[in-house]
Amino acid sequence: MEVEIHNSWKRELSEEFENDYFKSLIQFVKSEYETHPDSIFPKEDQIFRAFDACSFDEVKVVILGQDPYPTKGHAHGLCFSVEPTIRPLPKSLNNIYKELEADLGVVPQENGDLSHWAEQGVLLLNSVLTVREGEANSHKNHGWERFTDAVIEKLAEKREGIVYILWGNKAQEKGKVVDAAKNKILTSPHPSPLSSYRGFFGSKPFSKTNDYLSTMEKKKVQW
Repeated sequence: MEVEIHNSWKRELSEEFENDYFKSLIQFVKSEYETHPDSIFPKEDQIFRAFDACSFDEVKVVILGQDPYPTKGHAHGLCFSVEPTIRPLPKSLNNIYKELEADLGVVPQENGDLSHWAEQGVLLLNSVLTVREGEANSHKNHGWERFTDAVIEKLAEKREGIVYILWGNKAQEKGKVVDAAKNKILTSPHPSPLSSYRGFFGSKPFSKTNDYLSTMEKKKVQW
C-alpha cells in the first residue's frame, strides 16, 4: 500500500515514512485490507483524508478523536465525521451539534459530514486511522499512535497560533507536547453520552476558538 498524502505533510513527515515502525504499520494495514475486504474502515483512499483536506501550512484548529467509527459506511477519514447519507448520526457527533447550537446558535446541518470544517483549516485527526468492522480499537498499538504523535509534535514545533480542541483524557494526553503559551488549548470531557454531561456541554469550544482566531487576525471558522 503506497502512502498518498498531501505534499505539505509528505514534506514534514518524510522521516516517519522511512521509519521501520511505519513500514511495519503499513504492512499490517495492507494485510488487513487484503484479509478482511470491505471490513476495514475507512476506505483505503480515505485513510489520510484529514491531511489532504487541510494542508500543514493551513492548519488553524486541531480536533483529536480516537479511532474511526467501526460501523460500515460511517468513517470517511475525518474524526467525528460521517458520510452524508448516514442516519441516525453517531451519539458523540449529535452531542457536538447540540453544543454547537447552544454555543453559537448554529442550527445543525441535517447530515454528519464535517468536510466543510476541514476545508477551513480544521485538522480532524484520529489517533488511530483505521479500524476493523465492529471492533473498536482493533488497530490500536500497531503504530498509528506513534505516527499521529509525530503529527502533533511537528505542528507544535513549527507552527504557532493554533487552537487545539482536546475532548477527553486521551486527547489531552496526546496534546501535552503543545506549548500553551504559543497556542490555545481547549479541554473538556469527551462528547460521548458517557461523559458529555460532566462538562462537555457548556464548554463553548466553538466560540472560544473563533475568539482566539480573531485575536490572531485569522479568519473565523464557519461552523
